[in-house]
Amino acid sequence: MSTRSTKSTLNAVQAALAAEHAAVYGYGIAGGRMGDDREAEATAAYTSHRARRDAMARTARDLGGKPVAASAAYALPFPVEDSAAAVRLAAVIEDRVAGVYADLVRAGSGPLRREAASALREAAVRAVRWRGTGVAFPGLAEQTGSGAR
Repeated sequence: MSTRSTKSTLNAVQAALAAEHAAVYGYGIAGGRMGDDREAEATAAYTSHRARRDAMARTARDLGGKPVAASAAYALPFPVEDSAAAVRLAAVIEDRVAGVYADLVRAGSGPLRREAASALREAAVRAVRWRGTGVAFPGLAEQTGSGAR
C-alpha cells in the first residue's frame, strides 16, 4: 500500500472508530429510555458497537495511527425523552455508522474491506429493524437523499 492510500485508509478507520464511540454513547442514552420490548435489541446493538469500536482501535494502531479518543459527550440530534425517541435515535445511529463504513469499504482493501462491508450490512439491518423500513443504498446518503451522515 502506498503512503497516500495508507493515510486514506487510516483516515477512514479513524472515522469509523469515531462513529463507534458515538454509537456506544448514543446506545447508552437510548438504552436507558428503551421500552422493555426492545431492551434486548438495544443491548445487543450496544455490545456489537463496543466490539467494533475495539476492533477499529486495533486497526488504527496496526496502520501506525493513534486511535482517536472518545469525546466526553456527544450532541444528540433531538431530545430523547421516551421509548419512541430512543428507537428513532437508534435508527439515526445506525444510519450514521453505515455511512462511515461505506467510506471505509471504498478506502480499504482485503480483509479490512470485508470487515467494513460486514459492519455496513449489520448497521443497515439494525436501522431497518429500528425504523421498520429500509433504504435502497444504505450508507450512501447521497443516493438515499436522507443526508443521515
